[in-house]
Amino acid sequence: MFRACQTPRRLLPAFAIALCCASPAGAAETHKSPYAGEHTRPVKSLSPDDLAELGRGGGWGLAKAAELNGMPGPAHLLELKDEIPLSADQVTKIAAIFERMRTRAIAGGQRLVGAERTLETAFVRRTVNERTLHTLLSEIGQARTALRYTHLAAHLETLPLLTGTQIARYNELRGYGGDPCANPPEGHDPEMWRRHNGCN
Repeated sequence: MFRACQTPRRLLPAFAIALCCASPAGAAETHKSPYAGEHTRPVKSLSPDDLAELGRGGGWGLAKAAELNGMPGPAHLLELKDEIPLSADQVTKIAAIFERMRTRAIAGGQRLVGAERTLETAFVRRTVNERTLHTLLSEIGQARTALRYTHLAAHLETLPLLTGTQIARYNELRGYGGDPCANPPEGHDPEMWRRHNGCN
């Protein structure tokens, strides 16, 4: 005769442990979002550090394509002016580039933050739909592109003011290592690389 399944007594302790481990508290901890706590941010998609960086016109990592390919930026050049070293004329010209960049970056950062706030407000108020979402994201994308252009363009404007030796010293001080004139990165045309980096 068929009998209902029963838990053998010798398995009861293990069964009890399994039930304990599957408690709601344990499950809640397992499924905790890595975003927990971010729901209190003024702008959910931007951290306090992000807002501070954008507010002061900081780089926000937007110029890495230039910075990490041997094209120094004005802000760090001015910080390292004595170690490189830069001439008084170079400092004056680079400082002017930096101030223009910073002014534009602050305005650009405000535009980006404002666009992110508008997107968030639409979700908070449940007024967003597929059509408006596309428009809101397009504005965020345009704001970010314009801000990135501001930072990268400053690197482009700065490069002709430097010698190859100064660029090599900058990269060394910034921890990128090696002489960009002597060792063009793999995948780059050596002659073009040396020309772009002002190598003698």
